[in-house]
Amino acid sequence: MGQMITVTGLVLAAYPQGDYDKRLVLLTKERGKITAFARGARRQNSPLLAVCNSFVFGEFTVYEGRTSFNLMQARAGNYFHELSADFEGACYGFYFCEVAEYYTREANDELQMLKLLYQSLRALVSPRIPDELIRYIYELKVLVVNGECPPDFETLDICQSTLYTLQYIAASPVEKLYTFQVSEEVLGELRFVMNRYRQQYMEGHYRSREILEACVGLPGASGS
Repeated sequence: MGQMITVTGLVLAAYPQGDYDKRLVLLTKERGKITAFARGARRQNSPLLAVCNSFVFGEFTVYEGRTSFNLMQARAGNYFHELSADFEGACYGFYFCEVAEYYTREANDELQMLKLLYQSLRALVSPRIPDELIRYIYELKVLVVNGECPPDFETLDICQSTLYTLQYIAASPVEKLYTFQVSEEVLGELRFVMNRYRQQYMEGHYRSREILEACVGLPGASGS
């Protein structure tokens, strides 16, 4: 017998389903990654219309069936409207969400990934840190959270400041990640290191990454 539960989470992706419904992929604190169907969410008068979109963070009340969840109601805490209005920021945001979707699982403890994604989206809407730097911080921390972090940064041919930056990202709590900037030299070395790490450690094919790199045109990103 199913039950009604309320979870705190973020919409990783939202897909049209039938004529008026949506299928959501949610990353939640309580249940890890889940799929929920929102009946009638594409109707203009639906109370679920605004909350059934990518990047929305809040509380979602779902009915737990035998094989899936049905979204009954939701209360948004942050819509991240700024990302929807910023094409480049949205490209980064979709990529971050796709990476989180790939790495997370249902019924797993995904609290750290949820916190990392939420703080990363918050950083994208702030003008203080370049989006490119946010990307490299996010990618490296994803590897750390999932136990795939390269074991020894000191073997890399990089300057001391870049080495310290990598060590700081790996060791710091999520809340302290987006509190610094780096020089152009360090950013360039981070670009080189993360291009290499993506090829070696980040499995999966990310369509959103192709779109991001085609639209943003990051130097040295080809083949990453």
